[in-house]
Amino acid sequence: MPTKKITKKLSPKKYEEIHFIDTAQPVWNYSLFTDEDIKNFQNGTHYSLYNLLGNKQIEVLNTWGTYFAVWAPNATQVNVTGYFNKWSKTSHKLKVRLDNSGIWEGFIPNVHAGEAYKYHIKGYKKAKLDKGDPFAHFWEKRPYTASITWQTNYNWNDKDWMKNRKKNNSLSSPFSVYEVHLASWMRPDKNDEESYNTYEQITEQLVPYVKQMGFTHIELMPVMEHPFDGSWGYQGTGFFAPTSRFGNPQAFAAMIDAFHQNNIGVILDWVPSHFPYDAHGLFMFDGTHTYEYADMRKGFHPDWNSYIFNYKRGEVKSFLISSARFWCEQFHVDGLRVDAVSSMLRLDYSRKEGEWEPNEFGGNGNLEAIAFIKDLNETLYRDFPDIQTIAEEATDWPKISKPTFEDGLGFGMKWMMGWMHDTLRYFKRDNHFRQFHQNEFTFSMMYFYDENFMLPLSHDEVVHGKSPMIYKMPGDEWQKFANLRLLYSYMYTHPGAKLLFMGNEFAATNEWNYKSELQWDLLHFVSHGGMKYCVQKLNELYRNEPALYENQFNNEGFEWIDLNHRKESVIVYKRKGKKPKDDVLIILNMTIVVHNNWEIYVHGKNKWKEIFNSDSKEFWGTGDVYNPNIKTELIDKPSKKYKIKVHLPALGAVILK
Repeated sequence: MPTKKITKKLSPKKYEEIHFIDTAQPVWNYSLFTDEDIKNFQNGTHYSLYNLLGNKQIEVLNTWGTYFAVWAPNATQVNVTGYFNKWSKTSHKLKVRLDNSGIWEGFIPNVHAGEAYKYHIKGYKKAKLDKGDPFAHFWEKRPYTASITWQTNYNWNDKDWMKNRKKNNSLSSPFSVYEVHLASWMRPDKNDEESYNTYEQITEQLVPYVKQMGFTHIELMPVMEHPFDGSWGYQGTGFFAPTSRFGNPQAFAAMIDAFHQNNIGVILDWVPSHFPYDAHGLFMFDGTHTYEYADMRKGFHPDWNSYIFNYKRGEVKSFLISSARFWCEQFHVDGLRVDAVSSMLRLDYSRKEGEWEPNEFGGNGNLEAIAFIKDLNETLYRDFPDIQTIAEEATDWPKISKPTFEDGLGFGMKWMMGWMHDTLRYFKRDNHFRQFHQNEFTFSMMYFYDENFMLPLSHDEVVHGKSPMIYKMPGDEWQKFANLRLLYSYMYTHPGAKLLFMGNEFAATNEWNYKSELQWDLLHFVSHGGMKYCVQKLNELYRNEPALYENQFNNEGFEWIDLNHRKESVIVYKRKGKKPKDDVLIILNMTIVVHNNWEIYVHGKNKWKEIFNSDSKEFWGTGDVYNPNIKTELIDKPSKKYKIKVHLPALGAVILK
């Protein structure tokens, strides 16, 4: 259990304490753009716009100040209004470029880092709007909504990680992900939803915890700036800014640096599917549908009451791919988990007949979004070949994780939602009835090799009345814990990458609530501490046994051994590495009946030992049924067929090597 340090609550310096300037300096005519930049921006092929748009603290004619640039193609006037000019909406007018790019820009002397500002836009039909900067790297802490002049410069110390990242992020290496919501993992005051740890404090607590638990990666639910805590970050306004709730961009970078120095990869949730209608955000940015589709059959998302990016528009495509590259380049992230891919691909997603219009070929695919996703993945893997992009996609859309040259979408992995639903449905059943539903359990291997799958037990499964993981399990308290240890054992020995949401590792008894912290007090109970230790040992097993990861995405790594005991609900399969000596045998007993001397037939090996037992006392199991010595009998010498006898604990997983 992480220990809470009694630390004085840190609050970052207020921006006005960094620089306070009252100036009537005029805006200088200055530009960072070349003609080639404009062409690529409009064609949807400029993928580093964060170096040009937004605010840049630079020196012009021996004078330090800030260069501002914003895309507002239907504006008639754009002014920078901020703390430095007492929020004047007339004194600092940007100049529009004369190349029909829609970019307004200019250099304001003596405006330094740390200034709060917005763009006052006079737009279409005389609209007057005060907008945050879409390319700002730092924003005021909500409920305030101004952008802050700031850059992301940071001196990195993760050279060794970056050098070895190709191996650490490989599909033939262990890939075990701990999904975290930074605000609610732990709070300085667990009863105060306005209480946040700083990035520094999070680093002190979270990095050693993830390392102790043995996860290879951490996935952060969206850290991009967002106005409403209740959106969990999925309704973002700052696509180029880590949230200021916990500190500034340098502190965020230092946190990632610390994970890397401890050999832990960092994956960020990234949301290119939609954005909210907050007045300071992207919606109707210059009085028109600038970033979103104008046709609300494509531009409005009915599920989330938000707006959908116009993937057809070159400037929007440049914006989104630049955002993805920004996190990889500026913050060294090791992957992006792309949210709500299904909603991007399908024109009829959550829409009834008559509420959507087919594409030019009469189908339901959003051709522009498909093209965008392919370009996104091609660009990211070209520029950052050692990362992973992971799709949250819940339908049977083909080739999500296949290369674009095979007509795939180009993701590295895809969440295996079918496995999650089938597995939870099976484990929710009373153990007596599982014999009638074995096909539910085994179905995943019928289609596993269609994609590179990640097995997710994510935040979505422990909210909105779905119950925490422990209460999805049937039976009395002991059976619930035994069932959950059995489920996790199955997950870690099933082919594919793994993802476990925070709190699941110690069997939280409440649904996740973003307003409070995890139930760390539960770790005082041996049952919950045992569950945590079980997950820790499963991570250790996964990392140390090549058979569990070397072939986790190809059909050489898995073999069913025994599916013929439905009545007893005992299931046996083998995981295979590149070397036969690394093979492991997994036996799952899905009922409360103990089986002594259970017979299993194997080929090629006459010596086996138990390397994991989910019923171990250290996991809060009985510890009564285990296998110190495994009997082996040669059945057929030519084929090297052996019979082994194993003791199987109730609701237990036994792993042999």
